[in-house]
Amino acid sequence: MSLLSDFIEAKLSALVDEWAEYAGTIGLKDSHLTVTQLRDSAQDILIQIAADMRQPQTDVQQRSKSRGGQRDPKSGFDRVAHEHADDRLAHGYGINDVVAEYRALRASVLRQWQNTSPNDAVASGEVIRFNEAIDQMLAESVRQYAQRTEHIRDLFTSVLAHDLRSPLSAVLNSAEVVLHDKGLSSSSVRAVGLAQRGAVRMRRMIDDLLVFTRTRLGDALPIDFKPQNMERICNDAADEVRASHPDASIEVRLTGNLAGNWDGARIDQLLVNLLVNAVQHGSGAISVNAFGDDRQVTLVVSNEGTPIPATALPTLFDPLTRADSSPRRSQPSSSMGLGLYICRCIAHAHNGTIQVESSGGETSFTVQIPRSQSLPR
Repeated sequence: MSLLSDFIEAKLSALVDEWAEYAGTIGLKDSHLTVTQLRDSAQDILIQIAADMRQPQTDVQQRSKSRGGQRDPKSGFDRVAHEHADDRLAHGYGINDVVAEYRALRASVLRQWQNTSPNDAVASGEVIRFNEAIDQMLAESVRQYAQRTEHIRDLFTSVLAHDLRSPLSAVLNSAEVVLHDKGLSSSSVRAVGLAQRGAVRMRRMIDDLLVFTRTRLGDALPIDFKPQNMERICNDAADEVRASHPDASIEVRLTGNLAGNWDGARIDQLLVNLLVNAVQHGSGAISVNAFGDDRQVTLVVSNEGTPIPATALPTLFDPLTRADSSPRRSQPSSSMGLGLYICRCIAHAHNGTIQVESSGGETSFTVQIPRSQSLPR
């Protein structure tokens, strides 16, 4: 009796016909995939599966497959799986449609093969190999579909955030001009001030979003090292947060040599994020301590309040996560959950470190960066 791989190749045209008929029913009405394209896709998949089934396989290799072990990403097997996912995504198919296609292909092959009355003992082993191959092909297609979807989403977010900067700058500049109009009433001054502070918060969120998408897309965080004075950076960051949060009590303490070679705008962004985090999640006084020695400058941003839960600490610097350590806070956070992730990116880009300690009613973030900088690691 012939093997299932032989059957697939011998009956390839009939198998593809049956599958293409089904695949055409789940595609979008405005999809531009032709019947020929549907047939070619199924044919490529089946040819690679048949070739895979003919390859000798040890017990160790079989266990690796069953546990999601990956093959050579440059193999024809993976290439076909990835091309199928890219093609379906480009034509508007959902991930459920991709899975349905593989399910239909599996059912079509097994049903037609069983009609040939294969020997049960042989059939059992052949079906196992076939299911292994098609499951792995499906897994690769799903993985590729997910990665491509994330990449497209990140590109869209990056472009959107970048394009929002220009109109937002116009709002900020206009608010600054209006605030210098001496003919404004007190209520108008307050209204423009509120709009200005809101625009500043929006700009901060957009800056964080740009860093997030840049790192997600694999680009290095741009760093421009120049002689800087950490005293000025700390005071500017504190003033910016005070302007957006008038009720915040922020004290700046400076000791030692605070001159160095850093990206001033990025360090300012780091400090502002830490201070905003302290305002949103803490209570009571907030302090910024900066002290420098011969090798490095250490920044410590501390706030009073309920400690961060120990279970949240391991993932605190991960993107899109939040740990609300202040149960007394009634207002929802305006944060996107990117602030601390951005802080870690900036610290690492300066060949530095960032750590957090939270206990005894106080939370402290400590950043250490070398005084002299070259290229980031």
